[in-house]
Amino acid sequence: MSVPSLPPVLVTRRLAPGVIERLTAHHAVTCHDSDQSMPRPELLAAVRGRRAVLTTLGDRVDAEFLDAAGPGLRIVANHAVGHHNIDLAACAERGVLVTNTPGVLTTATADMAWALLLAATRRLGEGERLLRSGRPWVWAPNLLLGLELAGTPLGILGMGRIGQAVARRARAFDMPVGYHNRAELPPEQADGATWKPLDELLATSTVLVVTCPLSAATRHLLDARRLAQLPRGAVVVSMTAGVVDEEALAAALESGALFAAAVDNFEHEPAVPAALLAQERAVLAPHLGSATVRTRQAMGGLAVDNILAVLAGNEPVTPVKL
Repeated sequence: MSVPSLPPVLVTRRLAPGVIERLTAHHAVTCHDSDQSMPRPELLAAVRGRRAVLTTLGDRVDAEFLDAAGPGLRIVANHAVGHHNIDLAACAERGVLVTNTPGVLTTATADMAWALLLAATRRLGEGERLLRSGRPWVWAPNLLLGLELAGTPLGILGMGRIGQAVARRARAFDMPVGYHNRAELPPEQADGATWKPLDELLATSTVLVVTCPLSAATRHLLDARRLAQLPRGAVVVSMTAGVVDEEALAAALESGALFAAAVDNFEHEPAVPAALLAQERAVLAPHLGSATVRTRQAMGGLAVDNILAVLAGNEPVTPVKL
């Protein structure tokens, strides 16, 4: 008995309003109409025979996935700027193109980094929990004292598009900015920020914002030893899952070595370490960096642009290179 063929395009998660229609106008599409990731067995069954798959960070694209899809798969379009969920070597070996969505989420993510930075340094989470608890309180000179930012050294680990946008926003707060990248940026890109070796950056940053991409080289780059290099009473804002060792971060908060921390991405999402949840001075967000209507529409639109280009026989708009 013959097996019925499936539409050539699979979308593994519900997209922002207006995005999927651009794809369905040109191709037959199967969309997993849910905000939850497809269970792995369901995903492996669903990719069979597809020419294009629009994935999210919750979808692991590896040899098993690619074998299940079969030789007709042309492109995996990741709905994210990151691509640590994708085995690039396995895709390259099978001639499968990989794309991501860089650039369009820079502004929203930099804004979120600053929202978390302000929430952590001014203890907004603690203040809101106090009010919502119904416990009696009165204004007092020492109530929930936070850190003032003017003149406070800001360090940025990862000076790509998002890091540069974070640095530009620091001007409004009169914060001197240092950064660490694999290579020093041209002055016009650094925009007044000073490149420093990693050890020096850590030792001189009262506030550290982590925006570097996750890779084999950066996984747990900020472990207990490196977190201990920060000045006592520093604040860490993590925008990239896996770069900061979350258990070590919780321990640094527990000991008082850090004043506060904020985390928007978690290494094993949706799980959040219990040790972090227990820390009053940890501001925790459920991966909201790019969560604006305009940005999520732009991300979905760019993923669709890549699929449309490749299935039309053209080069992808934003390819990810091995």
